[in-house]
Amino acid sequence: MAKKGHRQHIILESTESGHSYHTTKNKNNTSERIEVKKYDPLIRKHAVYKEKK
Repeated sequence: MAKKGHRQHIILESTESGHSYHTTKNKNNTSERIEVKKYDPLIRKHAVYKEKK
């Protein structure tokens, strides 16, 4: 049975390459799009990741 609640699956995509991370976020607490700095293994440094869609 699927989980019930306000958490939704999102995709974080790098602004410098095509790499992406998959995670969840709570739509009630964070309605705007997420923008975080994470490690990008394709360019081997930290890059800004923005929420896709």
